[in-house]
Amino acid sequence: MGYLLGLDIGTSGVKALLVSPEGKIISSKTVSYPLTTPHPGWAEQSPYDWWEATVKVIKETVSDNPIDSNQIKGISLSGQMHSSVFLDEKMEVIRPAILWSDTRTSEQCKEIYARAGGLDQLIHYVSNPALEGFTAPKILWLKENEPENYKKVKHILLPKDYIRYKLTGELFTEVSDAAGTLLFEVIKKRWSTSLLEKLEITQDLLSPVLNSFDLAGRITKNIAEQTGLKFGTSVVAGGADNACGAVGSGIIQEGRVMVSIGSSGVVLAQTNNPQADQEGRIHLFNHACPDSWYMMGVTLSAGISYEWLQKKLFNNRLSYTKLDQLAEEIEPGSEGLIFLPYLYGERTPHNDANARGVYFGISGKHDQRHFTRSVLEGVAFALKDSLELIKDKGVKIKEIRAIGGGAKSRIWQQILADILGEEINLLNIEEGPAFGAALIAGVGVGVYDSFAEAVNRIIKVKKTIVPGIQNNEIYNQGYQLYKKLYYSLKENFKELKEMEMESNLYS
Repeated sequence: MGYLLGLDIGTSGVKALLVSPEGKIISSKTVSYPLTTPHPGWAEQSPYDWWEATVKVIKETVSDNPIDSNQIKGISLSGQMHSSVFLDEKMEVIRPAILWSDTRTSEQCKEIYARAGGLDQLIHYVSNPALEGFTAPKILWLKENEPENYKKVKHILLPKDYIRYKLTGELFTEVSDAAGTLLFEVIKKRWSTSLLEKLEITQDLLSPVLNSFDLAGRITKNIAEQTGLKFGTSVVAGGADNACGAVGSGIIQEGRVMVSIGSSGVVLAQTNNPQADQEGRIHLFNHACPDSWYMMGVTLSAGISYEWLQKKLFNNRLSYTKLDQLAEEIEPGSEGLIFLPYLYGERTPHNDANARGVYFGISGKHDQRHFTRSVLEGVAFALKDSLELIKDKGVKIKEIRAIGGGAKSRIWQQILADILGEEINLLNIEEGPAFGAALIAGVGVGVYDSFAEAVNRIIKVKKTIVPGIQNNEIYNQGYQLYKKLYYSLKENFKELKEMEMESNLYS
């Protein structure tokens, strides 16, 4: 029997899933690692920490299960998008990786627009706007702020591609992760030589691009000895975390939409007809499936907003279950209290690193129950922003599938259905990107004939949440006001950011 190993190189840790061909989870293990913030707005990690955690989690997976490593037919990887790994000529890490959540590169984003010839031309090149989280502005930041380090750079890798290199000795990326660098022609599936030339980035620094399901190497003898894996085990290219999450949720055909409420919130719709948004409000990336793309909107502080509420406002005194109970005591609309979940800026649709979280409409009647429910509603409003943009691009919504930690909250499920005005399907599999990586491995090594076979064989709808008509009408009114609030406060957010910078400068 050919078992499959999916690895997810996440922001908080590496997750390893050992999966049977029928989709049964044989083992699920996670090893965590730290994130550092040397300055406000910075986010960095050591790629060596990723690697040590990967070796540890594979060893534990192999040693703690009755499955012999000879039975593992294929391995594949998922990973956090955009984050940059800089290697020298000896393949050593030059500096900590700059992560997707790092916002130091605002000036470099402006520079990219200037060099590319404006937003329209940048969209023409790579189908996406310049955002602080993407890889290209990180490369320019290194070049301009750490020129001695930049001179040493011989290879620029994404997190999962670095780990795959360590496993196999082979240097590759694949289409779904390459799409998030801002250096890739998403529709034509190749590096953008035109943009690379304008940004003065040498293409030799970037890896050859595979399909997500292509064989990308085999486990080396040294790694086999370190981990317990079989020497020569096939390693399939894999995908970006969102692409893998989509595969693991069965989002492989037109009309299916994934809504993920994790730390961030994602609305992702598969499409066979790639159309970039000319205003750059939503992303267009390559999917892990053959000749397939997805449109995606992201709200940066989804689960993070609920975590902030639980830790900072309630000082860890109440569990999430208790908070859910408090939220259920309040009627839809939170009696006029609206929450903007922009704790760390916002991506879709505003692309504004200056945006900040807001409670609007506080009155004497509001108590902790209202503050709790309005956070859940505010995040759902932010997700609706993305869904509406995807609809505007002509995608016909046939089914919405919810995943992530938020999908486990009964009240949040119902609020989401009520605000979106759509039925929400919950799945029998709730393992996220690592599971999708395992399925990609299965397609790559022939355990499955196609993505459709893998998905139809394994992933089933276990429950459907139906929206309430009256609740949807209430929320439609609240959503109209929610949308106006950002534009009313946009200049104030900018002014606040300038005040913060002056305070830091002179403190």
